[in-house]
Amino acid sequence: MQDLSKRSLTWRDYLVVASLLFGLFFGAGNLIFPLHLGQLAGANWGTAALGFLVTGVLLPLFSVLAVAITRANGVYDIGRPLGTAFALTFMVLIHATIGPLFGTPRTATVSFTVGVAPFLPNGVQHWALFGFSALFFAAAFAFSYRENDILANVGKVLNPVFLALLFLVFVVAFAKPLGNPMTAPVTKTYLSAPLTNGFLEGYNTMDALAGLAFGVTVVTAVRSMGQRSASAVSRVVAKSGVLAVGAIGVIYLLLILMGAMSLGRFKVSADGGVTFNQLVNAYAGVFGQVVLAFLITVTCLTTAVGLVAAFAQDFHKHFPSVSYHTWLALSCLASFLTANFGLDQIIAWSTPMLMFLYPLSMVLIVLSVASPLFHRDGVVYFFVVLFTVFPALGDMVVAFPSVVSASHFGKMVAEWRAMLPLASMDLSWVVPALVGLVLGLAVHFVLAKNNRTATELD
Repeated sequence: MQDLSKRSLTWRDYLVVASLLFGLFFGAGNLIFPLHLGQLAGANWGTAALGFLVTGVLLPLFSVLAVAITRANGVYDIGRPLGTAFALTFMVLIHATIGPLFGTPRTATVSFTVGVAPFLPNGVQHWALFGFSALFFAAAFAFSYRENDILANVGKVLNPVFLALLFLVFVVAFAKPLGNPMTAPVTKTYLSAPLTNGFLEGYNTMDALAGLAFGVTVVTAVRSMGQRSASAVSRVVAKSGVLAVGAIGVIYLLLILMGAMSLGRFKVSADGGVTFNQLVNAYAGVFGQVVLAFLITVTCLTTAVGLVAAFAQDFHKHFPSVSYHTWLALSCLASFLTANFGLDQIIAWSTPMLMFLYPLSMVLIVLSVASPLFHRDGVVYFFVVLFTVFPALGDMVVAFPSVVSASHFGKMVAEWRAMLPLASMDLSWVVPALVGLVLGLAVHFVLAKNNRTATELD
C-alpha cells in the first residue's frame, strides 16, 4: 500500500484546499463591505484597500495557520494556554459573534436587502423582512437538522455561477465606468487616515474570527490527504491559502474600485447592500438584479447552514447536557430575532464587539503562529492578553452607538482611553500589547534560565 504520509500533493490537491478556504471565507460581508469602503474612501481607495487587505485577507490566512501550527481542534484550543475558563469564554464570544448575534443574521439581511427590498415599497419592508427571515432560518434549520448535503451540493453549483456573474459585472463595470475613482469625493474620516480606517473596516468581514472557528475543518482536510506533521500541514495550508486569499484579494480590490467609481452616479449609501443593488440595476437592469438576487440568497443560505450547524456542534461538544438539535433551534431562533433589527442596526451593534474581539484574536493568532519559539508558554499569553484586553474594552465602549458612548460612563471611558497611544486611530491596544509581549517574553526566558540552572545543580 502507498504510504500517504510521504505522498507529494499535486496542484489539484492544493486547489481543493484553496477552494475550501475560499468557501470558508467568502460570504455576505465579503461582498458588501468592500463596496461600501470604496464609496467611503473615494479617491483614497488604494491606501484604504491596503489596510482592508491586512485584516480581510492576510489575518484570516494567519488564523488558519495558527490552528495548523498549534494542532488545535477548534477555537477553544487556541485559548487553552490561558486556562479552560478563558478558552471557553473566548469560544462562546467568537461563536456568538459570527453566529446568532451578528454573522448569521447578516446572511438573511443581506439577502433581503439585495434580493427583496428593491421590489417592495418602504411601508411593508419591516413585515417583509420578518416573513423572509422566518422562511430563511426555517430552511437553514431543516437542512442542518437532517445534516442533508443537498444544499451544499446546490451551493457547489450556484456559487461558481454567482462568481461568474459577478465577474461579468466587473467586466461591464470597467468597460463602462460610472465615474473616475481617482477623482471621486472622499468622506471626512478617509481624508486623514485611509489606511487605518481600511484596516478597521476589515474587521466587519469577521473572517479572522471565522478562520479560528472553522480552521480545523481545513486542517482536517489536509491531514486526510496524508499530511501528518504540523510543518507539512502548515506548508500546505500556506500554499493553498495564498491561492485562496489571492483570489479573494483580487475580488476585494475590484469591489473597492467599483464602489469608488459608483460615486460618479450615486451618493454614498447607508451600506454596501444598497450599493450592490444600485450597481447591478445600473448595469444589468431588473432581470439581472433578479438573477443575482436569487444566487446571492442561495449562497447566503449555504453560509447560514454552515454557521448554525457549527454553532450547534461546538456548543453541544462543550455543553453536552443540551442536545445538538436544541442548540440548533436556539441558534436559528436567535438569528431570526436579530435579523429583524435590519442590516444597518446589525452593523452598528456588531462594530463594538468586533473592536473588542479583533485585538484579542489578533494577538492570539500571532502568539499561536510564533508559539514554537517560546514553547507555547502560558506566561507569555497572559501578559499579552492582559495588556490588550483593557484597551480593547475601551475601544468597544467608544464604538457603541450614542446611547452608550455618549452616556456618563461612555465619556469617562473615552477620557481614560484618550491617554493611550494611537487612541485617535482606534488602535489603543497596540502599544500595550507590545509592552505585554516584551514583559511576557522576559519572564519566560528568566524562568527558563532558572529552571536550567536548577536542573544543572541537581
